[in-house]
Amino acid sequence: MSEEYVVDVDHLTIRFNMASEKVDNLKEYVIKLIKHELMFQEFLALKDISLKVKKGEAWGLIGTNGSGKSTLLKACCGILKPYKGTVTTHGTIAPLIELGAGFDMNMTARENVFLNGTVLGHSRKFMEEHFDEIIEFAELQDFLDVPIKNFSSGMQARLGFAIATMVQPDILVVDEILSVGDYQFQQKCYKRMEQMLRGGTTLLYVSHDVDSVRKLCDHAIWIDHGDMRMSGLVEDVTKEYMKMA
Repeated sequence: MSEEYVVDVDHLTIRFNMASEKVDNLKEYVIKLIKHELMFQEFLALKDISLKVKKGEAWGLIGTNGSGKSTLLKACCGILKPYKGTVTTHGTIAPLIELGAGFDMNMTARENVFLNGTVLGHSRKFMEEHFDEIIEFAELQDFLDVPIKNFSSGMQARLGFAIATMVQPDILVVDEILSVGDYQFQQKCYKRMEQMLRGGTTLLYVSHDVDSVRKLCDHAIWIDHGDMRMSGLVEDVTKEYMKMA
């Protein structure tokens, strides 16, 4: 991969095997699976997608629900492996893909700061040095010793974002996680992302809010039922996308 690209997706296809019949519960599913009575059909979540992202660029991924946007992000983070094609990245990645990812729901916010830091590759000493900064940004000073399972989705998102962005990663990956937060905290997150972009971070950003994509991103890729409909400058792509809305 050329060094000028920090993300290089080359003819990527992602395949899932889906049960071809409806199974009402887990017990029935396991029994049918053991007896080889469960039939699967192939589902291509992404089909021959190519994307080259340069350092410091901000790419918005747009499309309807189930189009393949989140699948592409997970492939870029190494969570999903290609069926065909390749995904190559350069540098550190801070993923904010699923609400609660990296958290233990039975542990407190205080404990989860250190757990999540470990998942991201940070030492306990490093997390101790940045602990106050994380909690202050997340605005959770009064909830440090409350189990995460008692947090609202917005509170979980605030803590996850604060941890992931406490240091500047080479690549920041954000998938709809900010949609659950309140307006004021969303604006706070947008400002931090803009600051990171000015510092050279590359952004991959999924949102159904086209205005926020236009605000944060300079490029966009439109995915429709696993196919790439269009990619290029954000204004051009979002303009065409909105015609289909």
